[in-house]
Amino acid sequence: MSGQRYQQLLADLRADYRPQREWGEGRGVLLVVGHFLVGIAGGTWLLSWWFGITAGLMTAVLLGGLGGLGHLAFLGRPERAFKMVRHWRTSWISRGFVGLTLFLAGGCLHLAFELAAPGGLAALIAGLAALAGTLTIIGYMGFTYTASKGVPFWNSPLHPVLYIAYAVRGGVAMLLVLAAFGHASGAALMPLWLVVTGLVALLFALELQGAAAGSDVAARRSVHDILAGRLAAIFYGGTLAIGLGVPLALGAAGGNYPVIMALVGLTSAAGDFFMKLSTVRAGVYRPLIVPRQRHRG
Repeated sequence: MSGQRYQQLLADLRADYRPQREWGEGRGVLLVVGHFLVGIAGGTWLLSWWFGITAGLMTAVLLGGLGGLGHLAFLGRPERAFKMVRHWRTSWISRGFVGLTLFLAGGCLHLAFELAAPGGLAALIAGLAALAGTLTIIGYMGFTYTASKGVPFWNSPLHPVLYIAYAVRGGVAMLLVLAAFGHASGAALMPLWLVVTGLVALLFALELQGAAAGSDVAARRSVHDILAGRLAAIFYGGTLAIGLGVPLALGAAGGNYPVIMALVGLTSAAGDFFMKLSTVRAGVYRPLIVPRQRHRG
C-alpha cells in the first residue's frame, strides 16, 4: 500500500462517515465504466431485437465486449473472473459474468448465422440465448449493489429497477446515434427517449427521497454528498446538465436532424455514466461506534 493510500485510509477511519473507495475511485472507475457499457449493451440489444435493427445488434455486442474488458481490467487478473463464475448460485457478480458470456456468445453466433442463413433456426436459438443474457446483464448490476449490506444507500429495492430503466435509456440513446446514420427511425425514438427519461427521473427522485427520509444516517449522508456535498458537481454538471438539460434543449430545437439525434444520444449516455459514477461514489459505510470502556476504580 502506498503512503498516500495509507494516509487516505487513516483519514477515512477517523471520519464519521467512511466512503467506500474500492468501486468508483482509482482503478475502481474501470468497474463503473464496465457496468455502464454493459448496461447500454443490454438495452441496445433489447430494443434492436424488438425493432429489427441489425446495426444496433452489432453495436450492442461491441459495447458488451468493451464492458467485459473493463471488468477484466478492474480485476487485474483475468483468471479471477473464471473463479467467480463458480459462485453463480449465490453471487450476483458471478451471475453477471455468466449472463455477459451468454450474451456475447449468443450475440456473435446470431449475427453470424443471420449473415449465412437469414431467418434460420440456428440464428433464432442463438438470438434467444443472447436475449437471456441481455435480461441478466441489465438486471444484475442493480442487484449487485443492493446486496452490499454495508452501504445503506445502495440497499434500496428501487436500485435494480433504476438500473434496468437506465439500461433501456442507454439503449434508446445508442439507437438515436445510429438513427443519425440512417440505421433507425429517430422520429419514433425521440418520444420513447422522453418517456424513459421521465421514468428514470421519477425512480431516481424516489430513491433519493426514500434515503433522505429514512432512519439510516449513512444513507442520508449519501444523499447529502450527491445533492450538496463532495459529489454535487458531478451530479448537477454531469447527470442533470449534460445528461438531461442538454438533450432536452437539443430535442426541442429540432430532434429530427441527424446531428441533433446523435448529440442527444451521446449526451444522454454521458449523463447516465455520471449518474452511475455519483451513486457509486456516494456509498458510505455506517459510522463505527466504539463503546467506551469502563474504568475500574
